[in-house]
Amino acid sequence: MTATIPEEHSGARWSRLPPADIAFYLVVIMGYLAATALVIVLGGANPDRMMLVAERALGGNLDSDALKGATDVVNLNGRYYIAIGPLQLLPYLPFAAVTALQGIGRFIVCLSFGIPAACLALPLARAYGARGADAFWIAAAAAFGTLLSYATVFGNMYHLAHAESFLALTIFLLEWAGRRRPVVLGGAMAVSFLARPTTLLAAVPFGLVLLWQRRAQLAAAARTAVVFGLPSAVAIGFYCWFNWVRFGSPLETGYAISYLSQPVLQARREMGLFSIADVPENFRLAFLALPGFVDHFPFVAPSTWGMSMLLVSPALFTSAWAGIRDRTAQLLWITAIIVAIPVFLYYGGGYVQYGFRYSLDFTPFLVALMAIGSRRWVGWPERLLVVASVLSVTFGIVWHAR
Repeated sequence: MTATIPEEHSGARWSRLPPADIAFYLVVIMGYLAATALVIVLGGANPDRMMLVAERALGGNLDSDALKGATDVVNLNGRYYIAIGPLQLLPYLPFAAVTALQGIGRFIVCLSFGIPAACLALPLARAYGARGADAFWIAAAAAFGTLLSYATVFGNMYHLAHAESFLALTIFLLEWAGRRRPVVLGGAMAVSFLARPTTLLAAVPFGLVLLWQRRAQLAAAARTAVVFGLPSAVAIGFYCWFNWVRFGSPLETGYAISYLSQPVLQARREMGLFSIADVPENFRLAFLALPGFVDHFPFVAPSTWGMSMLLVSPALFTSAWAGIRDRTAQLLWITAIIVAIPVFLYYGGGYVQYGFRYSLDFTPFLVALMAIGSRRWVGWPERLLVVASVLSVTFGIVWHAR
C-alpha cells in the first residue's frame, strides 16, 4: 500500500472543511487551552529557567548566575549554562523581551507547537489509510491519548522539545504520504533534530528509500540527496556552534558534565550517556513499570520515574494491527525501532514525568501505523483502548498539575 493524502483534504481551506473536521480542531484547541488553564490555576505562571536564559541571551549572553545549583546546569569557570537545545531557547526570546509576558510565555510557546501537532493528527490518520469514524478515533488517540498533550500543557522547557519534534515529524510523515518534496522532508527533519537530536536517525531509512526511488537517474538522485540532507547539515552546524559558544566544544551538549541532583542518575551517567547497561531499566519503565497504590483517592500514585506505555497509552498497541507485509508499514516499523534505540540506551528515563515521555520520539510513527492497521479494526475493542488512553493521560495531567 502506498499511503496518499485524499485529494479532497489536500490544502483544504477552513471554509471548505467538513463540519466534523472543524469540530475536531475546536475540541483540540479548547481541550489544550482548558488543561493549560488548569495547570496555571494550580501552579501559577512564573518565568522558568529557560526564560531567564532567554532574557540573558537578548543581551548577548547564554549563562546566568540564577542557574547555580540547578539540575542539568554546567559550571564552567564560575559561569552557569543550562544543557538544553537551541530550539528550546529560540521560541522564548520574544517573550523574554517583554517582562509582562515572561510568566505566561512558556505556556504560549508549548501550545504553539503542541496544538498544531494535535490538529494534524486527523490528516495524518487519513494520509495513512484511516477512513470515516476510525480516522477521528485515531486522531483523538494521538491528540489526547498520547503524551503529546501532557508535554504541551505544562509550559515545561523539557517537554517543549517533545512538542516541537512531534510537530516536525508529523509534517514529515504527511509530506511523505503526499508529494515527498525533498526540501520539505529535509526541513522537517532538521527542525526535529534541533528539538530532539536523536530523531535525526529517522532520516536514514526514509532517505535511503527516497534515493532508491530515483536510482534510475543519477543526477536526480544526487540533487535529492543534497536537497534532503542540506537542511539537516545546516541544523547540525548550528547546534555545534551553539555548543561551542557555551561549552567550548562543538560536540559537547552539556548533558555529560551537568549537575544532577539524583544519585541514581549520577550512577547511571557514569556508565556513559548511552550504554547498553541502561536498556533493562528503560525497558522496564517503558513497558513494565506499574503505579503505586495509596489508601486515599485516587488510590494510585504513578512513579515520577516513569510508567508503562501499555497503561498510559494502550491505544498505541493497535499499531501492531498494521503488520509487516505492507511496505509503508515496514518503513515505519524500521524507523520507529531505529529512533527508539538511543532512547533505550540513554542514562535517564525522563524524570520527572508521567509515563515514559521519551517515547514521544517515535510515537508519530506508531500513530501512522495505527492508521494503516485501522483496516483490520474490529471496532469497539480498539475504541475502548482509545478511551482508556484519553482517560489515562487526562489523569496524568491532573495528577502532575496537583
